[in-house]
Amino acid sequence: MKLGYVRVSAKDQNEGRQLLKMRELGIEERFIFIDKQSGKDFERPQYQAMKQVIREGDIIYMDALDRLGRNYDGIINEWKYITRELNADIVILENETLFDSRKFKAMDTVDVNGERVGMGKLLEDQFLSMLSYVAEQERMKIKQRQAEGIALAKAEGRAYGRHKVAIDDNFIAAYDQWKNREITAVKAMELAGMKKVTFYARVKEYEGQA
Repeated sequence: MKLGYVRVSAKDQNEGRQLLKMRELGIEERFIFIDKQSGKDFERPQYQAMKQVIREGDIIYMDALDRLGRNYDGIINEWKYITRELNADIVILENETLFDSRKFKAMDTVDVNGERVGMGKLLEDQFLSMLSYVAEQERMKIKQRQAEGIALAKAEGRAYGRHKVAIDDNFIAAYDQWKNREITAVKAMELAGMKKVTFYARVKEYEGQA
């Protein structure tokens, strides 16, 4: 059976593009599960509901890996649970070449205990470990950019005087959520306490494009 999982980060975001892909795959509406909340953890009602109906041999389709979640250690655990404990499969439409568990399983055989044995499982483990490493490096880069942005903002604040709306922790927190598609630009402006023109000006400065 085909299942589809769709997630957007906020209630005012449109899930239409992801839904269209699921429908084009011929997935029945009742088997398309939609969450409208952050991917920081997996305590999402529709995701949990989907896990309850997954059966051996099912295929779960998602538009992109970050629709599953943004906690990559959690993604690895969920991937292994679905593909190994439930013996279903996951296909990520954005990059099926890498993210299709069926390809790893096709390399393996099953022993007398029903366990997968062979190169497929080994390669899958290595691939998931690499994913975790890359994600950790990306988190470190984000933290470094944040630190550099704060230092630059403080320097510019002194240079331009008190009347300039500075890049502060509120702006950086709002910026990160906005760039991760967890909130809309309008919500980010509200959290940062900035008007539209000021917000986008600070974005350019923060990203080093000004």
